[in-house]
Amino acid sequence: MKLYNTLTKTIEAIEPIEPGKVRLYACGPTVYNYAHIGNLRTYIYEDVLVRTLRAHGYDVTHVMNITDVGHLQSDADSGEDKMALAAKREQKSPWDIARHYENEFFRHAGLLNIEKPDVICRATEHIKDIIDMVSVLVEKDFAYESGGNVYFDVDKFPAYTEFANLKLDAQLQTDRVEFDNNKRNQADFALWFSNSKFPNQIMKWDSPWGVGFPGWHIECSAMASKYLGEKIDIHCGGIDHVNVHHTNEIAQSECAFGHQWVNHWFHCEFLTIDAGKMSKSEGGFITVDTLVDKGVDPMAFRYLSLTTHYRSILSFSYEALEAAANALSKLKNHYKTASEAAGGVDDDFSNAAKRYRQRFDDAMGNDLHTPKAVAELWAVARDDALTDRDKVQLFDVFSGPLGLDLTPGKELGLTPEQEALIEAREAARANKDWAEADRIRDLLTAQGVELRDKKA
Repeated sequence: MKLYNTLTKTIEAIEPIEPGKVRLYACGPTVYNYAHIGNLRTYIYEDVLVRTLRAHGYDVTHVMNITDVGHLQSDADSGEDKMALAAKREQKSPWDIARHYENEFFRHAGLLNIEKPDVICRATEHIKDIIDMVSVLVEKDFAYESGGNVYFDVDKFPAYTEFANLKLDAQLQTDRVEFDNNKRNQADFALWFSNSKFPNQIMKWDSPWGVGFPGWHIECSAMASKYLGEKIDIHCGGIDHVNVHHTNEIAQSECAFGHQWVNHWFHCEFLTIDAGKMSKSEGGFITVDTLVDKGVDPMAFRYLSLTTHYRSILSFSYEALEAAANALSKLKNHYKTASEAAGGVDDDFSNAAKRYRQRFDDAMGNDLHTPKAVAELWAVARDDALTDRDKVQLFDVFSGPLGLDLTPGKELGLTPEQEALIEAREAARANKDWAEADRIRDLLTAQGVELRDKKA
């Protein structure tokens, strides 16, 4: 199987550190707000990658973090902690904010048929691991304490600019980075903030450098290495992580470990709407609930995403989403018709089916080319020379890596996410939170689930 590697700027074969096993880390959400569909497009493709690796016979360990502290408004070191800002905005504790939006993230992911990672790790539950890694960098003289904070010294890592082809002076001017008197070099980045920088920070812990909280970048390095070791096969994330977050992860990790940290970097492009990148900071972003409220099956968005390559920008429109919903509905009808006519299948593929399967595997195995794979799915549906049994077999095989649930009748049951929603609504009713209860009821109604409340 081959993938484009951001590190080498080429498509190259995946060569696991341990034969047959893939250690994969993905940057998870910062849980201060709902994930928008642009964020979720990246998680859809990471899900497709993991499914495809497993379909190709690899034993994958998929680790994803939850950033519930330390991510400032800027991906660099300016602004306030996003969790603290959300707490002020909603008049809740940052802990409550984190759990709420974490639950909402996984609910939305479930509606898109994104499988949960094998390991989900929260930054707030790994403070000791983070402090230990910062301590190593300080001891090795790659980091320094200044003004109560600890910074990574980029001058100590000569390869710092190579991953993203950075020109630091231009980069700093473009990003309008706030001047920090504590830094030796304005490109240096924080590993630990003491309470001197943010005196009102609620989420903070004791450390050798004072009471404070971790920087965003160090969290991923510490947690990834805890669960996957000091060498990782594949690291995933959005294209927006390249210049700052992943560049900083590489610098601190390779200085701490003394060797190359990640073999293969996998990055997904932006989703745009009205010629602009979707952003929470701009407001008005689209969530999965937005789609459901409009009566759209969230799986139509997954299908739409698969029709564009992960390294290409996806231009979103409701017209395109409607076309995707219609296409997905037609595929399900093709599957239903073939399944009813076939009357059952086995594992013995005909020669014609084997040729389709080979073309599908070639598409997915060559840089995860989902548009070609979806085209093969449609070719199967329209090929009258294939038997109904052939079609059902191929639909089953293809829908696995793509994560498209084409099985007829499966929608008649409740998903785990819908069951969780019903439980959440019961809790809201018990707390007399009628607005939340109504919101969840409307959400389930849009998914075709009708609730009838019994009188007390």
